[in-house]
Amino acid sequence: MIIKKMEQGSTEWHKERVGVPSASMFKNIVTMKGEPSKQRKKYLYALAGERIVNDREEVFQNYAMTRGIELEPFARQFFELTTFAKVEQVGLCVHDSGLFSCSPDGLIKDSTVGLEIKCPLMSTHIEYVLNGKLPADYYQQVHGSMLVTGYDKWYFVSYYPEIKPLIICVERDDVFCDKLHRELVAFCDELEHIVNILSE
Repeated sequence: MIIKKMEQGSTEWHKERVGVPSASMFKNIVTMKGEPSKQRKKYLYALAGERIVNDREEVFQNYAMTRGIELEPFARQFFELTTFAKVEQVGLCVHDSGLFSCSPDGLIKDSTVGLEIKCPLMSTHIEYVLNGKLPADYYQQVHGSMLVTGYDKWYFVSYYPEIKPLIICVERDDVFCDKLHRELVAFCDELEHIVNILSE
C-alpha cells in the first residue's frame, strides 16, 4: 500500500479522495455476501461526476457525525491506554493498484494491525457492546481496510464516555476480501468507462 500522511478532513485529504472508492463506502459497492449492492450504480455515478468536475459534493454532517469526530481523539487515547498499543495517525492508505483507498483511524505501530473508531449515540453504542461483535454496518469498511492495506487484523472500537467500551480485534475474512477485490476492480473498470464517455 501507499501511505499518505496528511490530516484527515484537510483540503489536501479531500482532494486525494476525489473520484476514488473509499472503504467507508464499500458497502455501496458490495454486500456482506460479496454481491453487488443496490446502491452500486448511484455511488458509481457520484464518483464519475467527481472525476469530471475534480471536486466532491458537499456532504452534510448531522449532530451524531460531528460529535463522533470530536470524540475520536479521546477514544484513540483510551484505546492506547487500555491496550498499551501505540497508534500512528495517517491521512490515507491507497491500495497498491492505486484504484481504491481507506482512511483508517490509526495504524498500530510495529504491527500489521489497523484501527477503526466509532463514537455513536448512546443507544447505538450500548447495542454494539451488548452484541459484542463487529456491527454489520461496518463489515465492508473494516474488511475493505484490510484489503487496501494488506493487513490481517483490524481493531474495531466503539466509545462512549463513562460507558463500557467495545474493543474487538477482527480477523481478516479472506473469502470475502477476494470477492470484494473482484467487485472493486469491476467497479473501477466501469467507472473509467463512464468517465471516458462523459469526457468525449
